[in-house]
Amino acid sequence: MIHEIENQYKEILNEYMKKQTEQNLYVGQNFSRQLILENISPEEVISMHKGAIQELYDELPDVVWHSFDFLIEMMINYGLALQERQSLLKQQEELKVEMDLAANVQETLLKTKLPLLEGLDIGLLSIPARKMNGDYIYFVSEHDGYAGVAVADVIGKGLPAALCMSMIKFGMDSLSSSQALPKDVLSIINRIVEKSVDDSMFVSMFYGNYDAKKARLTYGSAGHEPAILYRAKDNEFMELNAKGLLLGVSPAAVYEEHAVDLEKGDLVIMMTDGVTEGRNEEGFIEREVIYELIERKKEEAAQVIVQYVYDELERMQNAQFQDDFTLVIYKKV
Repeated sequence: MIHEIENQYKEILNEYMKKQTEQNLYVGQNFSRQLILENISPEEVISMHKGAIQELYDELPDVVWHSFDFLIEMMINYGLALQERQSLLKQQEELKVEMDLAANVQETLLKTKLPLLEGLDIGLLSIPARKMNGDYIYFVSEHDGYAGVAVADVIGKGLPAALCMSMIKFGMDSLSSSQALPKDVLSIINRIVEKSVDDSMFVSMFYGNYDAKKARLTYGSAGHEPAILYRAKDNEFMELNAKGLLLGVSPAAVYEEHAVDLEKGDLVIMMTDGVTEGRNEEGFIEREVIYELIERKKEEAAQVIVQYVYDELERMQNAQFQDDFTLVIYKKV
């Protein structure tokens, strides 16, 4: 078979050298497809070309033949490198398909229902920096005037973080009441994470429980970014600090619990560090910049405020968020 192919190639080459027409080139292009089907390597094609030239033009100087030998050696390495690259591209494409599927599964699995409470307006936005989201928002709500919210951030990225979030979802689903105290919620989730997640994975979480009848937010934190309270009457921002180890560090961890009463126009801003650790060309975006953005839209609905903050931070960072962005706002109305 290879001898027949060599003869065909020599005839096609000879015709082209004589006439050099578009038709000759077209014939050569079609023949190249046959070479691919026969799995002829690049170096074999060059060797075939050298042999045809030697038969057709044996008077060429030795330097020409040496150049063919050089090209053959180059093509051997080139062919190997090309095969490796094509293999990697195929693997990357397969991985991309798998990641797309995993991202869709994660989005479906981690869905949560937004509470509807009289006197409370809620806005939320969670945008992953990559395919998989390492942030998580979960609402615990019954028709009894309470709205619990968990904002979590896995220290890690990609599929491992997504799998860890599934364990958080499992733990939150196990809570039977939206009246559960934050310190108890964090303790339960901490034990689940400590037993079920790899030692290299840790989770930070803020948990707040809003009592609509008392207009009171009770909250706790497991090493998470402090929530922010905006007092409308004083036009002031203050951090809602609560001590507590990251989830998964120690099964014996104890979590603080605090409470704050909300008045009309007050905002509770819960977030992950993807909001507060944004960077532009000048360095980190100061927290005061975020406060200013919120203050500009404080009279608007909570969802409008959340979207405005995201849009402005995205603009400041030229649409290059380095971390997952998650922001939740409770607004007393």
